[in-house]
Amino acid sequence: MKVLLVNGSPHREGCTYTALKEVEKTLNKNGIATEIFQLGADPISGCKGCRSCSKTGKCVIDDKVNEFLSKVDEAAGFVFGSPVHYAAASGALTSFLDRVFFAGKGRFAGKLGAAVVSCRRGGASAAFDQINKYFTISCMPIVSSQYWNQVHGNTPEEVKQDLEGMQTMRTLGNYMAWLLKCIEAGKMAGVPEPEREEKVITNFIR
Repeated sequence: MKVLLVNGSPHREGCTYTALKEVEKTLNKNGIATEIFQLGADPISGCKGCRSCSKTGKCVIDDKVNEFLSKVDEAAGFVFGSPVHYAAASGALTSFLDRVFFAGKGRFAGKLGAAVVSCRRGGASAAFDQINKYFTISCMPIVSSQYWNQVHGNTPEEVKQDLEGMQTMRTLGNYMAWLLKCIEAGKMAGVPEPEREEKVITNFIR
């Protein structure tokens, strides 16, 4: 079992990374393999709406999105982390998620998802809700913690002083590991995955 943790901050080892690292350490203690996927500081384009990915499973813009999509099938869970920019997830992560979930539709179903946000002061809950919406449209169980998955601080050192936030990250890691093991135990016991109906599309204007 493996979890991919995505750092949606342009800072490689900043506040968002500090939060994700705490989740990662807890997952590792529970025997779960992990990888932190760095978006980095290079621009990430938004979706062009060309729908080529529906035929190929890859985006025509060959960047971090396709690199990530090549790793999706090996992962059983995902943690997407972002700094808070204007009470929202970072622009880079938003563009990334739009394209990843559109190109990879169907490949995330049944896999665990969790959002982690890092803010100096406010806007965390709005950014947290934004990221969670990608999971709820993709048949992904959401992993929760003892509080909303957020840390506060303007530097990594300040984030580490947010004792409740760091504990929230550890609780998130423990519950994600537990749920992954529960799902694996269910599969071994012969519990089938939910049956999927053929998708129905209803437009409001006919």
